[in-house]
Amino acid sequence: MTLRERADIPSARRVVVKVGSSSISGENAGQIAPLVEALAAAHERGTEVVLVSSGAIATGMPYLKLDERPTDLATQQAAASVGQNLLVVRYQDALDRFGIIAGQVLLTAGDLENSTPRSNAQRAMDRLLALRILPIVNENDTVATHEIRFGDNDRLAALVAELIGADLLVLLSDVDALYTKPPHLEGAQRIDHVPFGDELAGIEIGSVGRAGVGTGGAETKVSAARIAAGAGAAVLITATPLVTEALAGAHIGTWFDAAPERHTTAEATQLT
Repeated sequence: MTLRERADIPSARRVVVKVGSSSISGENAGQIAPLVEALAAAHERGTEVVLVSSGAIATGMPYLKLDERPTDLATQQAAASVGQNLLVVRYQDALDRFGIIAGQVLLTAGDLENSTPRSNAQRAMDRLLALRILPIVNENDTVATHEIRFGDNDRLAALVAELIGADLLVLLSDVDALYTKPPHLEGAQRIDHVPFGDELAGIEIGSVGRAGVGTGGAETKVSAARIAAGAGAAVLITATPLVTEALAGAHIGTWFDAAPERHTTAEATQLT
């Protein structure tokens, strides 16, 4: 189905929710429980929910006694290997009280660009959702060297939304919406609605996430929103603490209209 406005969100058939590293690691690790509660509420009303979660490297850092995100590839891979296991355990612990089982899905860009692994991923995701499992997707950081350098999972979330034919992509971060300029600057105004194809001319979009933890920013989210919208999914950008309101259809964040018709991944990618 095509969602026309935020009030339609509770009726969505499939929803992809993406959360960034800085929102669920370190001092913000406590946000996992309310995030899961919001996902469980959507799951309970029949929505098929997929969570795309960054945070493997950030979660693994303390166990490698690292104070800052490592810059060398081998240490990034080691931190991701340790952190991914711990991250999924934390999510499952939070899901247990709702009787929901998580399924881990680790992907690389190549998995979604090549027909055979893409078909395998689509089949696995469809089956998990049919079984009422909540897939938790992350970049396979331990082996996906290019994507570690690329930085954030916003693009992955958009491609997953296209892969499974999601009605909605929700991009969560530390900021409650997209603004006309970085929100800490004087005169920044919240952008409420972005029509499909709007180039956001004159908007100053930042590209950096919270130092030392996340690597994404408004730029990656806008790029991801255009991919998902081009593939036929509406997009909502808002803050992680507002996820309950977002999935309930509250008028918050920045809403991107979906394309009138669904397109292939290749066609959608051309919109970035």
